[in-house]
Amino acid sequence: MASYKVGIIGYGWAATAHADAINATDQGEVTAIYSSRPLNDAELSARHGGSIRSYTDLEAMLASDIDVVTITSYPSQHREHVEAAARAGKHIILEKPMALSWEDCRAINEAVEKAGVKACVCFELRYVSQFLTTGKLLRDGMIGSIHYGEVDYYHGIGPWYGQYRWNTTRADGGSSLLSAGCHALDVLRFCMGSQVEEVTSYATKSQHEIFQKYEYPTTTVSILKFANGSVGKIASVIDCLQPYYFHTHLVGSEGSLLDNKLYSTKLGLRDKKWTELPMALADSGDVADHPYKDQFQAFFDATDRGEDMPLTSLAEATETFRVLFACDRSSEEGRSVKLSELA
Repeated sequence: MASYKVGIIGYGWAATAHADAINATDQGEVTAIYSSRPLNDAELSARHGGSIRSYTDLEAMLASDIDVVTITSYPSQHREHVEAAARAGKHIILEKPMALSWEDCRAINEAVEKAGVKACVCFELRYVSQFLTTGKLLRDGMIGSIHYGEVDYYHGIGPWYGQYRWNTTRADGGSSLLSAGCHALDVLRFCMGSQVEEVTSYATKSQHEIFQKYEYPTTTVSILKFANGSVGKIASVIDCLQPYYFHTHLVGSEGSLLDNKLYSTKLGLRDKKWTELPMALADSGDVADHPYKDQFQAFFDATDRGEDMPLTSLAEATETFRVLFACDRSSEEGRSVKLSELA
């Protein structure tokens, strides 16, 4: 089992969760942090453990003895930071969104492939108990062949939330889907198990004054047509005034799954009776509550084997973002968009 010295690019809210999760894995240890503002090494080491050196020069950190970088900088900086890390031969953990354009996503893939390093994207909700259990139920055929699925992201991101400061801008927030709803899209793709062929999306915005600062529509609804004939729907609602809710409803030939409730003909269940499953739901937008540790452990284990990691590989995440940019194009241009339009 290899050990990995990890450097963090961008020290903000997500970085603190990454640092603690990396240090909780069997192989990872945060030893370096790059930030555009000076940091105190002793304070960083006391907060996260170990011995951490801070840098204000990215190239200097990349020239050090770190093996892996985790990128938690502003989304508009992701392409630049991935390309620099890949050139330096570092494996890469990339916080979502991958980037704010399809062109930049393609460039990220090219940089990683050219450098021959391993990379993953933080779609860590695939490692929540809810979706690990859901995946097993689907593989076991408990609801048969799925013909309809919907996954909806409800999370009001207002001034009470740290992300609001920069999330309101097109330059770094991008769109409702890029900001946060990409998690719902990624989970729907994971559950449906088929390629998306065409999307139709609509966008709107709350009239409440606190959401007027946003430079883009804050609610997006998208209908997805899959290659196997199934249909799906995702909503990304970051201007709601309600508790966080990650709605999941899958409908199949032998039953349905609604959040943590199952109905299956295979269990001989009666009509109007759901079986409640003992699993932890995706029920928080706080990065401190996300299963980063499990994802990072899987990444280090796969890197030990010289393999791409399961569930959240760069290739898998790139396909989610290809669908996402098709959805955003659809709502902006007022038409359906085929995935073949995005190379």
